[in-house]
Amino acid sequence: MAFVHSPSQKSYQHLIADPHGRKKIRLVALDLDGTLLTSKKSITPFTRTRLRDAMGAGVKIVLATARPPRSVRDYFLALKLDMPTINYNGALIWDERRRRIVRHVPLEAAIARKVIAFARKKYPELLVSVEILDKWYTDHFDEVPEYVVETAKKFTPDFIGPLSAFLTVPITKLLLIGKPAWITDLETSVLKKFAGKISQVRSDLHLLQVMNPTVSKALALAEVAQQLGVDRSEVMAIGDAPNDMHMLQWAGLSLAPENAWDAVKQMVHAVLPSNDHDCVGVALERYVLSETPEASSQ
Repeated sequence: MAFVHSPSQKSYQHLIADPHGRKKIRLVALDLDGTLLTSKKSITPFTRTRLRDAMGAGVKIVLATARPPRSVRDYFLALKLDMPTINYNGALIWDERRRRIVRHVPLEAAIARKVIAFARKKYPELLVSVEILDKWYTDHFDEVPEYVVETAKKFTPDFIGPLSAFLTVPITKLLLIGKPAWITDLETSVLKKFAGKISQVRSDLHLLQVMNPTVSKALALAEVAQQLGVDRSEVMAIGDAPNDMHMLQWAGLSLAPENAWDAVKQMVHAVLPSNDHDCVGVALERYVLSETPEASSQ
C-alpha cells in the first residue's frame, strides 16, 4: 500500500469534499500529543464526555501515537478503552488489556547502527535513544530541557550503556535528538543515505524518529480496521503532525486541530478548534454523534 502526499486542492476552513455516500463512522483514530491531549497533557471534560458517548454508541476508539505503550497507559485506562493501541508511529500494535503484542515491525539492528554512525559523524553530540518493544535504551542520558520527549518526562531509561550492548537485536524505533538545525539536515541526509532501508518522521523540531521502512500509522490503522471489518470510508482520523499524514490520507474522513502543522491542515477535509479547545470532542459531536442532516451524511 503506497501513500503519496500531494498538494491538497481543498480549503481547510470548511469540509468541502462531497459528503454524499460517506458511510457512518465506526472507527476513530486519535493522535495523542497536540490532538487528544491539551498543551498541559490532559483531556478536557467535554472531550471525555463525547468519547464516552461515542463508545456507548458502538464506535471504536484507537489511539495512534509515536509514544510507547507505557506512556499511553494512563490515558488508555482513564478513558476505559478496549481497542489495541498503535504505538511508535505504527511499528507496534499493542493489546493493552492483555499486555501483549498484536503486531511488531522492527528495524534491523545493523541498519540502526549504520544510521547512528552516519548521524554522529556529522554531529558528535547528537543524543541517541532506542526503543525495543516497551523498553528504553541509550548510551547517554542527558536531560537537556528543550530536548526531553514526553515519555522521558515520566520515565527513565531501562538501560544506559554502550550501544554495542543492546544494538544486537532488531529495534522498534530509533530516536535522534539534538539541535533543530542538526535534525533538519539529518531529516534530508539520512533519508537520502538510507533510502528504502528506513522510514522516518519528524513530529518535533529537535527529534527525528527512524523505523522499519514499511512502518506508518496508516498501515497499522488499516490492519486494525480490517480486523474489525471496518472499511476505510467508515474511519475518521484526527492528527496534527507530519507523522499523522499517511493516516489522514488513508482515512475516509480526515481532520486536524487548528494548532496542527500547516502541511497537515492543507491536506485534511476540515480543521477543528485547537487541542486546547476540545478539537476531538467537537469532531465527535459534529461528525459522529450528531443526528443533523449535515453530520449524518458524512
